[in-house]
Amino acid sequence: MKKENTPLQQAEQVVQGHMNEVKKMKTGYVILLVIVLIIVILIASVIGRYNQMQTKKVDVETAWSQVENQYQRRFDLIPNLVSTVQGAANFEKSTLTDVIEARAKVGQMNVTPETLTNPEAFAKFQQAQDGLSSALSRLMVVVERYPDLKANQNFLELQAQLEGTENRVTTERGRFNDSVKSFNAYIVVFPNNILAGMFGMKPIAYFQATEEAQTAPKVQFD
Repeated sequence: MKKENTPLQQAEQVVQGHMNEVKKMKTGYVILLVIVLIIVILIASVIGRYNQMQTKKVDVETAWSQVENQYQRRFDLIPNLVSTVQGAANFEKSTLTDVIEARAKVGQMNVTPETLTNPEAFAKFQQAQDGLSSALSRLMVVVERYPDLKANQNFLELQAQLEGTENRVTTERGRFNDSVKSFNAYIVVFPNNILAGMFGMKPIAYFQATEEAQTAPKVQFD
């Protein structure tokens, strides 16, 4: 016959059972707490990385707006410059035509936020702007052959404004490229590339140096 436990032994067994249950509950709580902690850390990491992406994206957009401002300023200066140069006797019409046509091409460009993430569209934009820069550079070379025009105060003021604007364009393009490279470098590394894909963030195109921009124009006098 199985010996029955005494009341004391039964009480001890009950207490031991409760203690085991408590231990199991504590273990479950610890595991749950660890899981919650891991989730909180992951969420915090995602939020931090996302905010960093947004900050870098805002830097890019701010730099881009400055580039656009300088290009627009140059675009607005050209009509007065052309009008002044047209008043010079026997000025080369082909040079003026090149400037007018290059400006028209720039004016036809439809630049949207999507342009920045479309390398092909961005390259066309840069090509149009660089074409205008080249046309203006050739115009300034030709002007050297016209002493009367070089003595024109209105032309000299426009020339100074244009040169200042061209310098600011170069500066702002450089700042834009720096901010783009920082943004692109951040979103391509793991795990940022996964988050960037989730939030629809793509690498942004940047200005490429052109051969004409690296070569000073040659002034030739007949």
